[in-house]
Amino acid sequence: MIPKLELNKPAPIAIGPEAQSFTRGTDVASTLEALKQGESVVVRGAYGSGVTLLKELHTDLKLSLPHKSLPEQRAYRAEYFSLSNRILLEITDQELVVKKAPAIGWLKELYSDHDHFYLSFPQVQGLNSAWQWYERGVSLPVLRAKLHPYFGVYFPTRFEHLVLFEQWLKDYKGPKKTAIDVGVGCGVLSLQMIQKRWQKVYATDTNPNAIVGLTKFMGTTKLARKIKLDLGHLFGRWNTPTELIVFNPPWLPETHDAGTIDRAIYYDKFLFPEFFAEAKKRLLPDGKLVLMFSNLAQITKVTTEHPIETELAEGSRFKLEQCFKKPVGAASGKTKRDQHWRSVEEVELWVLTHR
Repeated sequence: MIPKLELNKPAPIAIGPEAQSFTRGTDVASTLEALKQGESVVVRGAYGSGVTLLKELHTDLKLSLPHKSLPEQRAYRAEYFSLSNRILLEITDQELVVKKAPAIGWLKELYSDHDHFYLSFPQVQGLNSAWQWYERGVSLPVLRAKLHPYFGVYFPTRFEHLVLFEQWLKDYKGPKKTAIDVGVGCGVLSLQMIQKRWQKVYATDTNPNAIVGLTKFMGTTKLARKIKLDLGHLFGRWNTPTELIVFNPPWLPETHDAGTIDRAIYYDKFLFPEFFAEAKKRLLPDGKLVLMFSNLAQITKVTTEHPIETELAEGSRFKLEQCFKKPVGAASGKTKRDQHWRSVEEVELWVLTHR
């Protein structure tokens, strides 16, 4: 049974009668000026008109804003985000009103109780991309079946840390009665453990979309009896000591207020101290604590601190049993972002035991 949870989704937008319209023949310059003055613009006619307007917005901002240094790029992205999200699309009976619009199943899935509302064009683009991933599924080298990531749930697009975990699971010789997966997300680590014959995995997440998405994915199969889910912070309601605790935490320290997806990418200063304190209570005497991490924050000079190394040096709770490292693959040739640091990035798998 799928739990009744309040899902994370873009909030429906209400607009006033003063909102402007944009169609194929509308003057672009005056429309961009209206956006800069804080007005909303509703795309009418064809979906492609909105795509055109976004391209024109990019062109205009590149002429008016410098965007070479990292601070300038951040300022550029912030301005684009602010202005582009004033470009709206009308939705009636869970369908986009404009012509030649993509069919986005999330509109029925997430907004069944909304007959008429607006969303920003970038939000609709995000819903559309997420629907394509959900419909087609995502193949991961460590799983036998495709994942179908639910809207608003982080899923891996790189696999080196999953390969490290897969190898560790193959070599593991201990008991396989229970495990706890902290921050289950799309469920890949839990599914890896079940494939390696763990009897039961207790999984948590703070994102209700992860709980609903995995519940839908498992349905009434045997997986639903083997993976138990709970919406909660860190260990949630799972208090019984276990043989294995698995945690793939965010890899970068938080530098701003994190949104739903960002919380899977950025950690705050309380996360690791609280996690290690709670893990100490829940790990059986001969149990293993396995964390996946990366040197990403250090090589990009975001911070010099490594939270797992800090715990081992100062926490007096755990000791290091093993640490495995693996270089990451080259960035996709399609990416436009500078990712030169990937040549020295390594993912890490840390195995800790009670001190």
